[in-house]
Amino acid sequence: MYYSSVIAIDGPAGSGKSTLARRLASSLGWRFLDTGALYRAVAAEASARGLGAASDGELGRLAGELDIQVALESDLCRVFVGGRDLTGQLRSPPVSSLASRVASIPEVRDSLRALQRRIGGEGRLVTEGRDQGTAIFPEARLKFFLTADAETRAGRRLKELRDKGRDDTLEDVLEGMLDRDGRDAGRAVDPLREAPDAVRLDSTSMTEDEVLAAMLAKAREAFGDASGV
Repeated sequence: MYYSSVIAIDGPAGSGKSTLARRLASSLGWRFLDTGALYRAVAAEASARGLGAASDGELGRLAGELDIQVALESDLCRVFVGGRDLTGQLRSPPVSSLASRVASIPEVRDSLRALQRRIGGEGRLVTEGRDQGTAIFPEARLKFFLTADAETRAGRRLKELRDKGRDDTLEDVLEGMLDRDGRDAGRAVDPLREAPDAVRLDSTSMTEDEVLAAMLAKAREAFGDASGV
């Protein structure tokens, strides 16, 4: 299948993928898929079942058994497991911690790869993650790789955390981000890497609006009147 109306966005933690993917989808009138939410859904269900300390094999089997569905809009990705809306539970610290491990398990990734490709087959999708343009949608017509230097990314993440009332330090956030970068790039299955045909955007010295404008310009080049694809 050729995913002619999929825009795949990859990049490291704190690069602005989620925010920009939402804004791009909204600008185009397309759907938005937050792939991290799928891994968090598996983690949330594992936690609810008392499987937080389960083996990789057990977590992999769980992912294959779950009935995961999504409701996609231009600025919202709602995730359901067995008909239950788990969206509001996906950003809790325990789920976030377990999701990082869950995302490294090959069997989990295989199960969620099939789901993501089914969603992409419906077209008009902006999807973001760490393997969208390489492992999930290598056929996508347009791919972006968003990045920024580590200090800039950590500063942006710190602001998000402070806005939520947390008192993390820049040093702690930077250390955690560099650790996540290493795990994402070094994992054996579907590591973070830049697709050879991706449009690379370094936002270190760019505003969010400037990055969005650059993405929209590339979308117009790739799709013409993108909203009508």
